[in-house]
Amino acid sequence: MKEAEESEFKELSVLVKGIYNDYKATLNILKTDFSNALLLGHVNRLKTIKRQMYGRAGFELLKKKVFYQI
Repeated sequence: MKEAEESEFKELSVLVKGIYNDYKATLNILKTDFSNALLLGHVNRLKTIKRQMYGRAGFELLKKKVFYQI
């Protein structure tokens, strides 16, 4: 990480500085098996449905599309 921080590539040094700023969180990510992928997939699906319905209807139609979707 020291070499990357002193690298001539600005992007690489910025990345290393970001890791150092939140070093404890970075270590926890590497140590655990936990993943938010399933949750993020559901959020992405909801946002897609919401974008498709923009300006068409209210919350009731959104709720029906989410709960009764196959």
